[in-house]
Amino acid sequence: MKKKESETKRIKKPWPTKDVMEQIYEMKLWGGSTLDFYSGIGSHHPEIISPYIGVVTSFLTSFKNPLVVCDLGCGDFNVGKELVKHTKKYVAVDIVADLIAHNKEKFIADNLEFRCLDISLDDLPPGDCVLLRQVLQHLSNAEVERIVNKLADFKYVIVTEHVPEGDFVPNKEIISGQGIRLKKQSGINLLAPPFNFKIKEEKQLLTVPLHDGKGVIVTKIYTVF
Repeated sequence: MKKKESETKRIKKPWPTKDVMEQIYEMKLWGGSTLDFYSGIGSHHPEIISPYIGVVTSFLTSFKNPLVVCDLGCGDFNVGKELVKHTKKYVAVDIVADLIAHNKEKFIADNLEFRCLDISLDDLPPGDCVLLRQVLQHLSNAEVERIVNKLADFKYVIVTEHVPEGDFVPNKEIISGQGIRLKKQSGINLLAPPFNFKIKEEKQLLTVPLHDGKGVIVTKIYTVF
């Protein structure tokens, strides 16, 4: 005998991350109503991006032989465009196909390549250094863990995250989307469970406190091998 629909337990599954990110750009949920694509103030506010561009540029230019850089979650490329010239090759990756198509038309350089990938599911491009700038904070722990498992292939990993100021319980679970763990008084820490990222060295490059008192944006570099 068929169960009545009211008796059937139905579990609402979260949207796939690709669909969520496409919707964020389509509905301008991060702002930028007059622009085709806008990755939020974290990619545009001078007080946030200028120090970041400075410290990453300093790192990249410290090498006699320029590095191959993989920018995972490149967004509208307002930040990445300032770094390309300091690399041997710059591979910029995002999950939103229309965004990548837009970037390909807008940003052109001999050493620049754009790819549309789901970095939690697809193989990552080879390189020396990974940039993950305010990307992991939007993803579920399962997705972050899948990404972390691929980072051992790179020598340097530069991670930027928006976290609470002071001590906090790291890596509380969220559903992938527009929001971040700050609303749970949490933030990403790759060295803590469940990720337990194995590294050779950790160094904090930058801390940017936000004037509204809503946490800090921290950039760290991990030397993996």
